[in-house]
Amino acid sequence: MRANYLFTSESVAEGHPDKVCDRISDEIVDLVYREAAKTGVNPWGVRIACETLATTNRVVIAGEVRLPPSLMKKDKDGKDVINPSKFKAAARRAIKDIGYEQDGFHWKKAKIDVLLHSQSADIAQGVDSAADQQGDEGAGDQGIMFGYACRETPDLMPAPIYYSHKILQLLAIARKKGDGEVAKLGPDAKSQVTVRYVDGKPSEATSIVLSTQHLDESWDSNKVRAVVEPYIREALGELKIADDCKWYINPTGKFVIGGPDGDAGLTGRKIIVDTYGGAAPHGGGAFSGKDTTKVDRSAAYAARYLAKNVVAAGLADRCTIQISYAIGVAQPLSIYVDLHGTGKVTEDQIEAAIRKNMDLSPTGIRRHLDLNKPIYAKTSAYGHFGRKAGRDGSFSWERTDLVKALKESVKA
Repeated sequence: MRANYLFTSESVAEGHPDKVCDRISDEIVDLVYREAAKTGVNPWGVRIACETLATTNRVVIAGEVRLPPSLMKKDKDGKDVINPSKFKAAARRAIKDIGYEQDGFHWKKAKIDVLLHSQSADIAQGVDSAADQQGDEGAGDQGIMFGYACRETPDLMPAPIYYSHKILQLLAIARKKGDGEVAKLGPDAKSQVTVRYVDGKPSEATSIVLSTQHLDESWDSNKVRAVVEPYIREALGELKIADDCKWYINPTGKFVIGGPDGDAGLTGRKIIVDTYGGAAPHGGGAFSGKDTTKVDRSAAYAARYLAKNVVAAGLADRCTIQISYAIGVAQPLSIYVDLHGTGKVTEDQIEAAIRKNMDLSPTGIRRHLDLNKPIYAKTSAYGHFGRKAGRDGSFSWERTDLVKALKESVKA
């Protein structure tokens, strides 16, 4: 493992066109879970895979669902069909909360098409019939999922993505509060931080990149830097900014037209931003818009939860975990652990402890992390990992409540 090097990660704000789509897709997931709970429908039966496209004053929501009756209506022939009204309302609320009231993309004026349809019977069979045969739901798809944790930050995340997220979070909070000139920034933004590592530890930021939309057309790059620099310095906190750090703030100049009006957005195009900023592998599947029978989402959360607990338990300074699944099969095909030479115990011991302390079937993951809840809109920007577990059950995979059990297991 290299000791001295530079590493860079990027983040994108909630107003980035792809993140607008992630937010809408996750609002739809939350809507379905919320309506199920409200109408007495078993949340274990919720199924949704929702994709969103956004462009100039246009949003298209597509995918497959199994819906509670409250989200259905009768067509002219008396058949049950999807009622688009609540889905459109959820999308408009999301766009409004992000802050889009521009001519080219406005929460009230945008045309919204809802093209959701019933879930494929073949996919449903892989999940539901497996439960009849195995006692547990089968995985909603095949695939590989990764989890990662390290000691670089308080939340056990890699430093470059941690600080890239934090810059945009602070700017978004200030923008929405209307604090002075920062309120003239727009919702669309991207950040990037390069960190110098010395002896394997984050030492200083050597370059900082921020491109942010601004609503005042008279602003240039210098003006934008004057507005945002205090928030960047606050976000970096204890991470030193190198004396020769290169700053690139709106390097192309004016950035007024942004969001879906400036570039089309799609759900699931920012999967590296959503995870570890490239510091760890990614299985390839997006998270947003999916219920938690989809192991793309739930097993990635479980892998992060386990990796974080391994590091929090002091069993390693870095931990990567891979889990693999086959569609319709409940238990994972494999569990792989890499401690990157930092382990206080062996990888074999960790793998055995994981199997002993957590059921990694989709049913087991959903039960252990209590995932059948409307908690997913919060995940759609600033990363699914390295966040604070909420009282409402959000980010339950960030808890470190498995530390004691893992320690006891590797002693046995």
